[in-house]
Amino acid sequence: MGTLLINIILVIAGAGAGIALATTAMRKSLLRKSEALLEEAKEKAEVIKKEKMLQAKEKFLQLKTEHEAYVNEKNSALQKAENRMQQREQSLNQRMDEFQRKQRELQSQSQQLNNQLEVLQKRQTELDRIHDEHVSKLEQISGMSAMEAKEQLVESMRDDATSEAMTLIRDIVDEAKLTANTEAKKIVIETIQRTAAEHAIENTVTVFNIESDEIKGRIIGREGRNIRALEALTGVEIIIDDSPDAILLSGFDPVRREIARLSLHKLVTDGRIHPARIEEVVKKTEKQIEQEILETGKRTVIDLGIHNLHGELIKMIGRMKYRSSYGQNLLQHSIEVANLSATMAAELGLNTKAAKRAGLLHDIGKVAENEAELPHAILGMKIAEKFKEKPDICNAIGAHHDEIEMETLIAPIVQVCDAISGARPGARREVVEAYIQRLKKLEEMALAYPGVVKTYAIQAGRELRVIVGSDKVSDQDADRLAFDLSRKIQSEMTYPGQIKITVIRETRAISYAK
Repeated sequence: MGTLLINIILVIAGAGAGIALATTAMRKSLLRKSEALLEEAKEKAEVIKKEKMLQAKEKFLQLKTEHEAYVNEKNSALQKAENRMQQREQSLNQRMDEFQRKQRELQSQSQQLNNQLEVLQKRQTELDRIHDEHVSKLEQISGMSAMEAKEQLVESMRDDATSEAMTLIRDIVDEAKLTANTEAKKIVIETIQRTAAEHAIENTVTVFNIESDEIKGRIIGREGRNIRALEALTGVEIIIDDSPDAILLSGFDPVRREIARLSLHKLVTDGRIHPARIEEVVKKTEKQIEQEILETGKRTVIDLGIHNLHGELIKMIGRMKYRSSYGQNLLQHSIEVANLSATMAAELGLNTKAAKRAGLLHDIGKVAENEAELPHAILGMKIAEKFKEKPDICNAIGAHHDEIEMETLIAPIVQVCDAISGARPGARREVVEAYIQRLKKLEEMALAYPGVVKTYAIQAGRELRVIVGSDKVSDQDADRLAFDLSRKIQSEMTYPGQIKITVIRETRAISYAK
């Protein structure tokens, strides 16, 4: 029992010694590993330190190089600027020297001029003294004063002038006898020029007859949509009053009134009256009027026997049917002037064909599509020149209101016949023409604004309707347009009463069922 206990104790002690030895060995091993790791870490740190040092040195060298380049560049720029300043300073110095030199020269010249002026004044004084002495001696020698001598000289010159004037008068009379034929023609023309006759003024209202009030209601449409569409498309004011069988179409432009009249006739005959149909009919009617204008022009030149007229001039002659000359139908007026000119040219022994051609074309400037800021006679002359009319025809057109000088006898003939056919504008005619020009200016003023599609002056010029594109003008822009236009009209035009500006912005949605 005692031996067993001793053995156990020995075993335990041996085990404890073994454990202690093992622990010591483990500690030594771990210590060696730690030292190895520490040494390795130190080596890596040293390597990283060297690399960072190298990078820092490279960065420093790079920055140093860039700084030196920057400093060199700035130094170079400063040197160039200094050189330019030196050059400018030298140039200014040279200019200053040149200026001072010229100033000295001018001062020297001024001194010389003053000296010369003094010499001239002395000479003038001496000449005046000598002149007075000579006059005094002449008066003593002749026994008369200078005034008496002057009167005697004037009397002698008067006698000579009277003699020369009589000789000149005889020469003029002899020349007048030689040119009596031409002078007689001019006298006849000037005499006829005083025999102008007046014509009635054309109305600016067209009456459209209807059969019943039912048709009138259909023309008006639900809540007035049909009549508004028709007015917007034609630019004519449609007046529906208490008259049971008539509608008034009011507008200063006869072409618009005719388009509105024909469109209404087609719509009433067809029976379908709504905005879409109205738009379709108005477009077809406009094309029909254009074709009728061409046919009218062709028929007119054929009836008058005028040949080789340019196609554009024929169209313009056709448009005269729908224009007025101070209230008179322009085509009828031009045909009448053409016939009168041919008759007068025949009586005077001149070219009848040229006179008739000039008479027909004399008011062509009134139907120009793009009206320039020129008198219609000058504008017509330029149009005739553009389409290769002869110089005598162009001169007669341009001179029939004395804007240019008359170069041939055809020109006064056309002027006289224009006076006979239409007369010079009187008070009433001038008022009507000024009224039409004011309405046209109203429309053109509104058309100048961006986004405006169409403009119509209605209500005898008391209202201006402006139709704008919905994709280009917003509601706010429409309000601003109406305000700006009203201010511009107030500042640039003279008119009685007030003018209402209505801006219409219409949005359309279109789709097709297939």
